[in-house]
Amino acid sequence: MDMLWSGWGDPAKAAPLPDSVTGLLRDLLGVTPRESGPAALADIEPPAPALPDKARAALLGAVRAPDALREDAESRIRHTRGKSTPDLLRIRAGEVDDIPAAVVLPGDHDEVLAVLRACAEHGVAAVPFGGGTSVVGGLAPTTKRPFVALDLRRLDRLTAVDEVSRTATLQPGLRGPQAEALLNEKGWTLGHFPQSFEWATVGGFAAARSSGQASAGYGRFDEMVLGLTVATPEGTLETGRAPRSAAGPDLRQLVLGSEGALGVITAVTVRIRPLPSKRIYEGWRFASFEAGTAALRRLAQDGPRPTVLRLSDESETFIGLAQPDAIGSAALPENPGCMAIVGYEGTEEETTARRALAREVLLACDGELVGEEPGDKWEHGRYNAPYLRDALLDAGAFAETLETAAFWSAIPGLYTAVRDALTSTLTEAGTPPLVMCHISHTYENGASLYFTVVSAQGEDAVAHWEPVKRAANDAILAAGGTISHHHGVGTDHRDWYAREIGPLGIRMLQAVKAEVDPSGVLSPGVLIPVR
Repeated sequence: MDMLWSGWGDPAKAAPLPDSVTGLLRDLLGVTPRESGPAALADIEPPAPALPDKARAALLGAVRAPDALREDAESRIRHTRGKSTPDLLRIRAGEVDDIPAAVVLPGDHDEVLAVLRACAEHGVAAVPFGGGTSVVGGLAPTTKRPFVALDLRRLDRLTAVDEVSRTATLQPGLRGPQAEALLNEKGWTLGHFPQSFEWATVGGFAAARSSGQASAGYGRFDEMVLGLTVATPEGTLETGRAPRSAAGPDLRQLVLGSEGALGVITAVTVRIRPLPSKRIYEGWRFASFEAGTAALRRLAQDGPRPTVLRLSDESETFIGLAQPDAIGSAALPENPGCMAIVGYEGTEEETTARRALAREVLLACDGELVGEEPGDKWEHGRYNAPYLRDALLDAGAFAETLETAAFWSAIPGLYTAVRDALTSTLTEAGTPPLVMCHISHTYENGASLYFTVVSAQGEDAVAHWEPVKRAANDAILAAGGTISHHHGVGTDHRDWYAREIGPLGIRMLQAVKAEVDPSGVLSPGVLIPVR
């Protein structure tokens, strides 16, 4: 099944906002219904395919399947940009000026190599496409030449399982549920469950350094990766002969997070864990975000570490985003405080023991055990927030997310700086927002902050958001945060990433790109500024 072209996920799962939420949007933020709905797919008229004849012939010769090169309007529209709010607003308005010239669907590593060589020879850019879930412009290259979307869905196999070493090798086109199902059949789990899990792919997880909701227990995806096979216009790169090595810099780390700018990942070897026999999630209430943050830090630093550990601030708790499926469905206490979701996965014995020890720590930090109901609601709705975003857009609201991370000592200042930047910029523009935040991932030395902002759209919602996003990005860097914890860089964050790593860091990346992609056909302008 293809994702909804003008929104997120499965159209059958979309639902309108409850009346209580639309009333809140109207009364609190001045949101008014949209005058018209999204354009119809059949009514969008993209520019004609721009592939030169010689390039088309070369691409047809690179792939064996008869339908592996697609230039029809629907295929190209479905591969236009990603799923950020500006992406959706533009495509809902029928704007497809940056549509790919064609979609190419290679069937194996050798065909990916052949496609890249054909692109390099004929001056056609190539943008790897997995689930299409990028929210940072990762699928919108900065180029005037034609480009193809390199759709990897046909590379969708589990090719090896080493049960002695506890590793598995997966092809990049596997979506999260497919990969998990294949491993579960053999008694294993990857343990990687980001919000995009249902649609994002293994290759995308690696290319964007994804981080799942259970990262406190299983780790980030880049921590799971042990080996990579990468296709480039100059040949194949194989990395990962052992779990760890002192044989020079680790090239795996160069590929992880490279977002298709240095090559196309065609195989990923990951560590796997036994499938847990017990999963339990519960809610804890804290009087303030500060108190809850201190409790999470204590668990992250001194243990025991839960599998899931996240904390919503007062605003997010009040609105109900701590339990996405329950938004607007029930009255909250007069002073709801801040809700934490704490989860445990493993064997019955291990889970019970870890849960008991964690409860002692949380109680000592003045946490109040709410019970399993908030945890169950969170588990049920853990992948549904993007559907809520679409419903907000349908109702005439603007809703977007952004995230960052920092060391624990910088978290309070970072939280305040980003909230203030979002609030002040939108208020000055005449659309006062609701800004919510949660700690989404925790580490011994720091944490990630994930912000959600909702406001009225303004006359031109995309243009309205641009200065707000710039102000938030500036605030992140000024307060000591990284420009992205798990969404990636793409084109949206590229300039701030350049500031984060400095001119020398950028020149190093450009030098590597010049070696593996001398023609500059791989995702031009994504991650790495074009020279």
